[in-house]
Amino acid sequence: MKALAESGHKVTVISHFPLIKPIPNYKDIYLGSKEVLVDAFDMNMIQSSRFWKINTVFLLSYVANFSCENGLASEAVQNFVKTKDRYDLMITEFFNSDCFLGLAHRVKAPIIGLSSSTLMSWTSERLANPVHTAYIPNNLMDYSDRMTFLERLENTVVTLYHQYYYKYFVLSKDNALISKHLGRKAARVNEFIANTSLMLVNTHFSLNLPRPLVPSVIEVGGIHIRNLRPLSKNIEKWINESPEGVIYFALGSLIKGDTFPKEKRDVFLRAFSRLPQRVLWKWESETMEGKPDNVMIQKWMPQLDILCHPNVKAFISHGGLLGTIEAVHCGVPVVVMPQFGDQHTNARALEASGGGVILQLREATEDKVYKALKKVLSADSRQKAKDLSERFRDRPMPPLETAIYWVEYVARHKGAPYMRTAAVNMPFYKYYLIDVAAFLIFIVSIFIYILYKAVKYAIRIICKTKETKVKSS
Repeated sequence: MKALAESGHKVTVISHFPLIKPIPNYKDIYLGSKEVLVDAFDMNMIQSSRFWKINTVFLLSYVANFSCENGLASEAVQNFVKTKDRYDLMITEFFNSDCFLGLAHRVKAPIIGLSSSTLMSWTSERLANPVHTAYIPNNLMDYSDRMTFLERLENTVVTLYHQYYYKYFVLSKDNALISKHLGRKAARVNEFIANTSLMLVNTHFSLNLPRPLVPSVIEVGGIHIRNLRPLSKNIEKWINESPEGVIYFALGSLIKGDTFPKEKRDVFLRAFSRLPQRVLWKWESETMEGKPDNVMIQKWMPQLDILCHPNVKAFISHGGLLGTIEAVHCGVPVVVMPQFGDQHTNARALEASGGGVILQLREATEDKVYKALKKVLSADSRQKAKDLSERFRDRPMPPLETAIYWVEYVARHKGAPYMRTAAVNMPFYKYYLIDVAAFLIFIVSIFIYILYKAVKYAIRIICKTKETKVKSS
C-alpha cells in the first residue's frame, strides 16, 4: 500500500497499523489498539497432533469472529461507510474471514485479494484455481507434493472438510456480522467473492512447490523484502568477530521465545556449547539461565539484515512464511521446527527444495539438534541454499513491482473480468464432469447390457441348434 502511494495513487488503509511517519497520498483509518488482536503464543499452548492440524479451522474461525466483531463495530468503520469518497479498487486479505468484504457494498469497485500465507484451500476455490489433492498439499497439514496413498486420502478428505466448513459456517457468520453492523444490503459475501478480479499470493514456485495457477492468481512471494539496513554496533561486532560464523535463532513475532520449554531450551544450549559458531537468539527476557558464552540474547533483532549478513551460516526457525522467504532470499539454510498452521507445509516445501531440514521440537535431543545444525552448516547444504536463493530471485520483475503492475492493470481495465475462467461459480457437478461421467457410464452400461443380451441370445440359439442336431441323429 505504501508503494502504491509512492507511485502516485491515493490510498486509504483501514487497519490496526497506522504509519509511524505519514507519507503523501496515504490515508490511515485507525481501528484502534492492535494489542487486543496481536498477542504472542505461549509454546506450551501449541499442540502438534493430527487432530490439532485438521481442526485448525476452528481456531482460525474463532480469531476471525473476534476480529470481525471488533472491526466492523468500530467507530472508524462506521464513519467510513458514511463517507462519499470514490475508489477504483478494493484490496483485502483472503485468509480466515471475508467479513470486511461487506465494505465492497460501500466502495463499489473491483476487488483484489491478498494472501499473505500460502493459498488456503477455500481461497483457491473462489477463482477456480485447481486444488488437485493428489499433489497439492493442504497448507494446514504437513505434506509435501509427493504423498503416499494414505496421505493423499487424508489430504483429500481434510481439504473437502475445510472447504465445506468455510463455505457453510464461516461465510454464514461473516454475513450475519455484516448484516448486524453494516446492514442487510451489504451482506452479499458470496457475490463479492465471485466478482474478485485478482489475487496476489505471497508464494513462489521455487520455494512453495509448483502448482497450476489461473491468470488471475499472481505469485508475489518476497513482496515484503526491503533494502538492507546497517546493523546495530553490538550485533555487527558479535557477527563479524566470529571466525566460524553465526547461527541465528528466532521463532517469529507470534511465539514468545522465552516460553520455550526449559528441558528443550537446555537441549539447545548444550548443543550450541559443542559448536564453534556463535549464536544470536531472539529471546524476550533479560536473562537466560545456563547460557554458554557463545550465545547472545536480545529481545528484538532485525531479522532480514542479520540473515543477509555474509557471516551468518544457518537459521533456526519455526517455519513462518515471511522468515522462510527471508532465509531463502538470503541463501541461508534452515533448521525448521514447525509449530502450527502453514508452518508444517512451509517446512516440507523448504526441505524438498533443498533449503533446510526439519526438526520436530517434541523429538529434539542434544544429539539431534547438534546433528541437524552440522548438516545445515555443511558445504553441501549451504550450496543448495545458495542455489535455491538464485532460483527464487530470478524473475522478470521484483515481487513488489509485479504486485504494483497487476494492481494497476486491474484498475486500467475496470476489473479485468476476462481474466476469470469460466469455472468460476460453475456448479460442482459440471466442474468435476460428474454429469459427463454419469452420461458415459449410462451409455457404457446400456452397451454392456445390449451386448450381454445379444451374447445370451446367441448362446441360446447355438444351444438350440446343437439340441436339434442331436435329436435328428
